[in-house]
Amino acid sequence: MTNPDYSIRSFVLRQGRVSNAQRRAHETLLPRYGIPYAAQALDLDQIFGRSAPKVLEIGFGMGETTASTAAAHPECDYLGIEVHTPGVGSLLKQIDELALTNLRIIQHDAVEVLKHMIAPAALDGVHVFFPDPWPKKRHHKRRLLQPEFIALLCTRMKPGAYLHVATDWQEYAEQILEVCTREPALVNTAPGYAPRPAHRPETKFEQRGLRLGHGVWDVVFQRV
Repeated sequence: MTNPDYSIRSFVLRQGRVSNAQRRAHETLLPRYGIPYAAQALDLDQIFGRSAPKVLEIGFGMGETTASTAAAHPECDYLGIEVHTPGVGSLLKQIDELALTNLRIIQHDAVEVLKHMIAPAALDGVHVFFPDPWPKKRHHKRRLLQPEFIALLCTRMKPGAYLHVATDWQEYAEQILEVCTREPALVNTAPGYAPRPAHRPETKFEQRGLRLGHGVWDVVFQRV
């Protein structure tokens, strides 16, 4: 049972540098490709103009993986959530340049979006790639992927929908695997960690880390 008062602030709004191109994209393209936050459930089929599998990506960073995934899978519709303006501007620019019709953005807190904008059983898939690991022990409570959040997420997933998490922080991977395993609405698709699914392209950051011998752990569960 999800606590209706559950709230977590898993990010800090840092005043990162916004390039001129990102700022222009944010100002001119957000009205076209963005969805304003409002405390009411979205009709995703209406937003995308069709009935197709709907995949939510939480925390898309600078958006390279999100854009390439949407371009490679035109049969699916993607909804990306991010709070940081440089990343939102970057992805908006890529959406426009690639003429993607199957990708939209909400610039807001993911927990509030899930609570108020995503209808029950609306999602066919959820991606959470390289969430902030909050490595210091005193900050672990800020981590996004905790039991209450996973329980909330499951209410928004259709039976058979998948949850795919990737992290390069082993201790966080272990926590994610444990939390998902304990969630009764989820079942693991692998004996433990999963091989990287084809729908998750390697990022430049990840490729560099792998060359340096750093690990990446994928966790893929299915909604029962």
